[in-house]
Amino acid sequence: MKSFSDFSMVSHIKNLFDICRSITGNGARKTLNYFEKFHPELERIKFASFTKVFDWEIPLEWNIKDSYIEHIETGQQFAKFSDSNLHIVSYSEPINTIMDLEELKKHIHTLEDQPKWIPYVTSYYRKQWGFCLSEEAKQKLPKGNYKVVVDSKLEKGFLDLSHCILEGKLKKEIFFSTYICHPSMANNELSGPVVTSQLLDYIKNKYPNPNFSYRFVFLPETIGSISYLSRYEDELLSNVISGFNVTCVGDDRSYSHVKSPYGNTLADKALEAGLSGLKNRKSYSFLERGSDERQYCSPGINLPLCTFCRSKFGEYPEYHTSADNLDVVNEKGLLGSFQVLKNIVDAFEICLFPKVLVKGEPQLGKRNLYPNLSKKQNSRRDSQSRMDIIAFCNGKNSIFEICNLTKLPLSAVIDELEILIKAGLVVENFNNQSTNGLI
Repeated sequence: MKSFSDFSMVSHIKNLFDICRSITGNGARKTLNYFEKFHPELERIKFASFTKVFDWEIPLEWNIKDSYIEHIETGQQFAKFSDSNLHIVSYSEPINTIMDLEELKKHIHTLEDQPKWIPYVTSYYRKQWGFCLSEEAKQKLPKGNYKVVVDSKLEKGFLDLSHCILEGKLKKEIFFSTYICHPSMANNELSGPVVTSQLLDYIKNKYPNPNFSYRFVFLPETIGSISYLSRYEDELLSNVISGFNVTCVGDDRSYSHVKSPYGNTLADKALEAGLSGLKNRKSYSFLERGSDERQYCSPGINLPLCTFCRSKFGEYPEYHTSADNLDVVNEKGLLGSFQVLKNIVDAFEICLFPKVLVKGEPQLGKRNLYPNLSKKQNSRRDSQSRMDIIAFCNGKNSIFEICNLTKLPLSAVIDELEILIKAGLVVENFNNQSTNGLI
């Protein structure tokens, strides 16, 4: 069987786009099945309806077959689920009745400032029903009575998620979380799990016996991360040294870092380094949070985790609308996101805490790492980056801190450290006192 990375990431998004996902139900399971097909190490975890998870409770499972509104006089149908799964408010309870237009409008959601687009609306924890239309379509609804049909079920079932741990030489983990609960939206929903799956494929192939352990989880947003934390809290708090929530990583407009509460975790430093040298970088404080960093960084948990996006959720116009379609994402954007995360993994695996083995400035010339003729035009320019990196290799600074201190791209620091390690000048320093609490 071919691996996940044998196909373009855009092709995976196309394969998954039409599935009606929600926080529970067949759509979520079908999506998880897709990733599990490529990654058999992913383990399915289920939480039954009404299970208590911290301050929350798993809701009834929701599935839908069809929904529409039909003008009685003309037989015209509108807001057809078969046309777009965004036409229904997610978790709408079943209904089959007749009402006039004025009453029906109370249950129709639009975006007046984006009149051509269908909004994405949910109501997970309060029983109600509703439809979503573009404002333009709503204004064209003919007067009269309508048959209103929502063929859905709310019944006892399960919330599903999948996770795996690629065990390394160390129990300490790098954690990647992404969500699989939104219907047909390409960037907000599918870019995250697709890029994360690509990264999982990369680690399996490049590092079959990694130094660190790597934990991946694909879950419904909010209730899924809360459920996962409720079951694996102790493991996560004991082992995770750096975590990344991956979402909205498919466009090519910008790169975004949503920081942890204090912005000073190893994950924050890693992502800052991973974005170094890239154009259109944006940084957001924890006060501008909005995804699963809310749960992973909550009081009493406070994992060392931050969120990685391209255009941040809520900050690009197509967000949570029908316009977040296959035109928003592209292979360039997806590959750019993958490269950021790949570089971070490479940095962890190659040398997290580099330590130079000689005292004083090393003699690079005898190792063919420095020009032996000292000329004005090459004496510093050609080797300044190498010397700057060495200057901070004290065994206490992480590779990410060195990257941020030298203002060099993370990929360049990785390349240089590989050369210095091969030359026998630098080694990994896991045993330094300043890192004992981390490693």
